[in-house]
Amino acid sequence: MAGHSKWANIKRQKARVDAVKGKVFTKISREIIVAARCGVPDPTANFQLRTAIAKAKAVGIPNDNIDRAIAKGAGSFGSNDGLESIRYEGYGAGGVAVLVEALTDNRNRTAAILREAFSKNGGNLGETGCVSWMFEQKGVAELSFFSQDSRRGRQRPTPTAAIDEEALLEACLEGGADTYEVSTTEDGYIVEVFTGVETLEALSQTLQDRGYTVTQVELRWQPQTTVEITDAEQARSLLKLMDALDDLDDVQTATANFDLAEMLIAAFV
Repeated sequence: MAGHSKWANIKRQKARVDAVKGKVFTKISREIIVAARCGVPDPTANFQLRTAIAKAKAVGIPNDNIDRAIAKGAGSFGSNDGLESIRYEGYGAGGVAVLVEALTDNRNRTAAILREAFSKNGGNLGETGCVSWMFEQKGVAELSFFSQDSRRGRQRPTPTAAIDEEALLEACLEGGADTYEVSTTEDGYIVEVFTGVETLEALSQTLQDRGYTVTQVELRWQPQTTVEITDAEQARSLLKLMDALDDLDDVQTATANFDLAEMLIAAFV
């Protein structure tokens, strides 16, 4: 799990850069549209919509854009574009399992561009069910720990030792969490708390009630087993595949079950 977490950190850092490019605006706007369409278009009564809106605000999507996406999903502003959620499955270099979640208004187009992305990067798009059994969907609440550097007027990461893990564990258990992981990013320390899909909202509320800063809540596919990649060329092909998938507008998330070996981590960060 540790290696997979390191790869997750790399993706998290990359996502912050991609947000500047604006691609994430389209993806999250689509997520808001679908959430508003599948439930009531009121975030106070729709946890999925509330979560999507929180993501939108975290990357700086203007309120007008958010309101317009909600209206589209509710059918009160133009067309909702007939978006539907589809899961695709395939294999990367070395037989690595890849699970892709997409929002699309054209299944044939999305399947074609995904097939091309896989084939160009040493993989192939598979049949439904070929790899999904290797993954489990979990709810994830992300917590951030920072301290203020008064001399420089900016935030610095709180040392891991300063996190009261006994209090954190108590809060996690109260909220129905299964486990949590502490990891380091370029911006500080992040704690990811994992729970079942059905208990994510209760966990998020419990953590907030306990005074923790919940920076993100989401549903995430977690691999049940992982493949360690030690070959540099294979690693390069897999990373190019994941980048290619992330860059596609129709793709919301792409998850794979590989770990980069320690010796390759620095080379590809």
